[in-house]
Amino acid sequence: MGKLSGIKVVDLTQFLPGPMMTLMMADQGADVLKVEPPAGDPAREMAPFKDGQSVWFRNLNRGKRSMVLDLKSEAGRARLWQEIESADVFAEGFRPGVIARLGFGYEAVAARNPRLVYCSISAFGQQGALAHHPAHDMAVQALAGFLSVNNAPGGPPVVPGVPSADAAAGLTALSAVLMALIGRERTGRGDYLDIAMFDSLLPWCAHIAGEAIIGGAPPRSEGQRSLGGAAFYQVYGTKDGRHVALGGREEKFVVNLLTALGRPDLIPLGSARAGEQGVLFRFLRETFATRTRDEWVRWFADKDVAFAPVLDFREALDQPHVAERGLLKDGQIAPAVRFAGEDWSPRGAPELGQC
Repeated sequence: MGKLSGIKVVDLTQFLPGPMMTLMMADQGADVLKVEPPAGDPAREMAPFKDGQSVWFRNLNRGKRSMVLDLKSEAGRARLWQEIESADVFAEGFRPGVIARLGFGYEAVAARNPRLVYCSISAFGQQGALAHHPAHDMAVQALAGFLSVNNAPGGPPVVPGVPSADAAAGLTALSAVLMALIGRERTGRGDYLDIAMFDSLLPWCAHIAGEAIIGGAPPRSEGQRSLGGAAFYQVYGTKDGRHVALGGREEKFVVNLLTALGRPDLIPLGSARAGEQGVLFRFLRETFATRTRDEWVRWFADKDVAFAPVLDFREALDQPHVAERGLLKDGQIAPAVRFAGEDWSPRGAPELGQC
């Protein structure tokens, strides 16, 4: 039994944002019916595989049921209507207009089930100049301005390591669906949610793009303390070709590190404006280059400084902290939301058509 036990979700989404949202609901006990085309969700074919299933697919679809429906057929549409009539949530991720052409637009669905919370997830929303523009995560990041600062100071934008627009949309959709379900308790009616990856990501820029938000210049990495313009919020190379990170600009961290390194005279530079810390940058680059990454880990062990070695995913997942908090079990990342007194154990993802 989870917090969402008794909630039925009919999920037509694929890839990342929608499945991420419905995964978090399934992890809390919701009955998620994943409706797939005859060929299945393309994520099923994404390597690597464990026990015959895609690791990615399993981590996004565990605990769900699967039903194969051809929505272009009369029989497929009739069966979907049966499921919708008893559902609490309906999620779809088609390009704008597609689901309505299949006969399952919000007005039609709400007429059959007025208590249903209907969630559409797309790149740019159901209306607007970009609504029909094809895009996955990186294109959304590019058009939202985020890719322009995904670079080293002065360097070109690079492919982002994290699909932030996908993740933002999944989290936004979950929040919106839960709000709508709470609201339904008061009104007795469901709601329609137009969730866009672009809209979901854009609010995340407020801390770096303040000038642009009020009509001024866009941020540049070298001029932003949190984007590479501050010496104490930066990545440094080590003697063995690896890297370490300083991830805290508070004065106490600056004082603690520079005092330990014998350069208290540089402490005032820690609070200098971004782009005006060149001497401090040079000192830290030269200093970190004198030891290996792991030697620095040992050196920092008794220092109160926001320091971290840059780990690859193998190293990150092998950390004792991951095991102690039960964050990785049987090839699955544990849910970030785990309520006190409720145990979590890995569950398989459904085989295609396995209800």
